[in-house]
Amino acid sequence: MVEISDGVLVVDKEEGETSFSVVRKVKKLLDVGKVGHAGTLDPFATGLLLVLVGQGTKLSPYLMAGEKTYLGTLTLGIETDTLDRTGRVTAVNSVPELEPEFVREKAKAFVGETEQTPPAFSALKVQGKRAYSLARKGLPVSLEKRRVRIREWSLLSLDLPDVTFRVVCSSGTYVRTLAADLGKELGVGAHLKALRRTAIGPYGVGDALPSGAMGTAAETVKKRIIPLRYALPHFTEVQVDERTALQVRRGYQPGWEELGKKAPFPQGEVKLVSGQDLVALVHFDPGAKGQLRVSRVFV
Repeated sequence: MVEISDGVLVVDKEEGETSFSVVRKVKKLLDVGKVGHAGTLDPFATGLLLVLVGQGTKLSPYLMAGEKTYLGTLTLGIETDTLDRTGRVTAVNSVPELEPEFVREKAKAFVGETEQTPPAFSALKVQGKRAYSLARKGLPVSLEKRRVRIREWSLLSLDLPDVTFRVVCSSGTYVRTLAADLGKELGVGAHLKALRRTAIGPYGVGDALPSGAMGTAAETVKKRIIPLRYALPHFTEVQVDERTALQVRRGYQPGWEELGKKAPFPQGEVKLVSGQDLVALVHFDPGAKGQLRVSRVFV
């Protein structure tokens, strides 16, 4: 049965905390078995962290797939092994006078579909081990390039050697790598000095609970949890009766017409809802004679 604590808690992570420590805090406070998050933030970074509680952990792939928005500052002329301010300095170069428009044009070259090599100091796995654990030991780390999409990279201010920017990007994008790559394009190197995530998909940090304000009042935190039904506001919702809900939860795969819908099925995932409860997430397969594929069930 869906509990009041099942859902998404929108948190504003403070600097110095790990994403895992925020998850651990929520788990202890609410005394629930399953708590996770959608998208890691490095300890030096702040901002939006989606904490998934109870059955909310089933929403992880749908929330992580959302476009992300960041505000950041990079420092030109200094390179580090982690590509951010927490790493060991590996190179120092003088920074010439640069015009804002010149830097802006260099950043615009990254907008669109592009290939990006993840940083060695990342949580990606290499032969079963985290890349950062190998990098910390001085071992070589080889990570394959991945395709990412940068929808926007705007220069907000230029106060050399610092560049403050806003970036809107696809899931899987490393802003540290973007900062370092821009430094290379400018011929002086760079590292990421500060980073704040302000949005993930439909969620914004303006509605978030500061991680330092959680305190010890579990009921206060529970009231901030977004119930499963409303946790994916950008998904189309279809109401079903209790009988159909029970069948779906037992493994039944309904057809679109069976749900009383004659119009073309909306693209992407759709929520099946019974009353106030989220029953399942389903996907329409046009090649299967209108059959729906149930991808997640909530009991």
